[in-house]
Amino acid sequence: MDLTSYGITVTEITRNGSRAKLYEHGLEYDGAQITASGAIATLSGEKTGRSPKDKRIVEGADTKDDIWWGPVNAPLSAESFQVNHNRAIAFLNTKPRLYVMDGFAGWDPDHQIKVRIICSRPYHALFMNNMLIRPTAEELTNFGEPDYVIFNGGEENSLPETPGVESETCVSLNFETGQFVILGTQYAGEMKKGIFTIMHYLMPKKGVFSMHCSANEGADGDVSLFFGLSGTGKTTLSADAERKLIGDDEHCWTDNGVFNIEGGCYAKTIDLSADKEPEIYAAIRFGTVLENTVQDPDTRICDYTDCSITQNTRASYPIDFIPNAKIPCVGGHPKNIILLTCDAFGVLPPVSKLSADQAMYHFINGYTAKVAGTEMGITEPQATFSACFGAAFLVWHPTKYAEMLADKMNQYGSDAWLVNTGWSGGAHGVGERMSLKHTRAIIDAIHSGALGSVETVADPVFGLAVPVSCPDCPSEVLMPKQTWADPQQYDEMATKLTGLFHENFANYADQASDAIKAAGPV
Repeated sequence: MDLTSYGITVTEITRNGSRAKLYEHGLEYDGAQITASGAIATLSGEKTGRSPKDKRIVEGADTKDDIWWGPVNAPLSAESFQVNHNRAIAFLNTKPRLYVMDGFAGWDPDHQIKVRIICSRPYHALFMNNMLIRPTAEELTNFGEPDYVIFNGGEENSLPETPGVESETCVSLNFETGQFVILGTQYAGEMKKGIFTIMHYLMPKKGVFSMHCSANEGADGDVSLFFGLSGTGKTTLSADAERKLIGDDEHCWTDNGVFNIEGGCYAKTIDLSADKEPEIYAAIRFGTVLENTVQDPDTRICDYTDCSITQNTRASYPIDFIPNAKIPCVGGHPKNIILLTCDAFGVLPPVSKLSADQAMYHFINGYTAKVAGTEMGITEPQATFSACFGAAFLVWHPTKYAEMLADKMNQYGSDAWLVNTGWSGGAHGVGERMSLKHTRAIIDAIHSGALGSVETVADPVFGLAVPVSCPDCPSEVLMPKQTWADPQQYDEMATKLTGLFHENFANYADQASDAIKAAGPV
């Protein structure tokens, strides 16, 4: 393959290499290991999570008025982007061999884009072979020019003195040239999230609602969406043996239904077990990329409890490694919208039914907790607010995505639920993490319709409709105040969280209706 049109003169190019070949190159050139399960284990270097503060978008004539500029989307001049681009190209030209992965983003042919990855590490190529939609031999032959190119020069640092860059890590995107440049981080998730950022911009321009969520489908064709940040349960709860998996992280909602953006899954593996997450556990086999896990030096058996490298250990595998994956990854209009929150304060109920206005309020607020290891510098859960349950990936203002969700829910009659997968019986450090068994029982009751007919009581603080019972879940668990040893401490913590809710929502209140404002806590 000839890459000279990009200024790349390396001649040894592996394009869409087979899993076996990329394994061999990983072992020979990249320090990888084969684990007892057949997966390949790799290390991402110093950066073991995303670097959201280092994301930059070129401020061009076509994007200037579209982008939600600020901490999430920091502007970069075209000149500074070119410095990054040239630096990545110069680095790639120093390597004896390079890897190209051509694939698609988006399972709906009407909204699909062509993506090309150019990288120097075989594990990055295999990772994107898993995460993109893999072309057939005929599609690869006729692939043509990509819509977007990712230049992964992550082994080379960016220059902090470059105007707008500010650090040795920079992931920068130029919508007008269709180029994405990675410097200063080898964490593979940056490529995946780069593509999501691209789709998060392009799809709303076409009237398509792009979403940071997982999706699955029941036997009757009922679709559920799961919104939540990494570590809140999106991947775990959507990998359900009784339902078909549409996708675990990134979707779009059109007038025809939903489609997955990706061709694979990127699951957290910390404390992974066959008992708790059998589908994910079984998916870790030949072709799967393990990132920053620890293996026994003799048996090569992974110790998923070992977080000595990072809490953010990961597995990347093609979606068809999940036995009940739905291929192609498309579904109808969602019946249930499930907002997952990891409440580190331990005061939100495990499940509550949301009105349309409450759904908008909690979607815009996006309350959760950053889970240890998901981002650099996060060593324990921290309460945070992330607009639309994925602020780091938003390109437009959050209200644009919220309005699109509201329109879709109203048009297709979707029900909305708030499910707390965080703490019960006290805040983080005192209480315990919500039982996965109980959370699964709650999700099952939502899907079966059993929870929709249960009597509810209004939470006096948050105004949420809390079911008084749920099959296979103790009733006392459903009422968070009853799980605290000291009710007064609960009240104090609930008051604290209420204040944080109001403080955060004030950032968006000027563009929210009175009904949405009134849907928050008292």
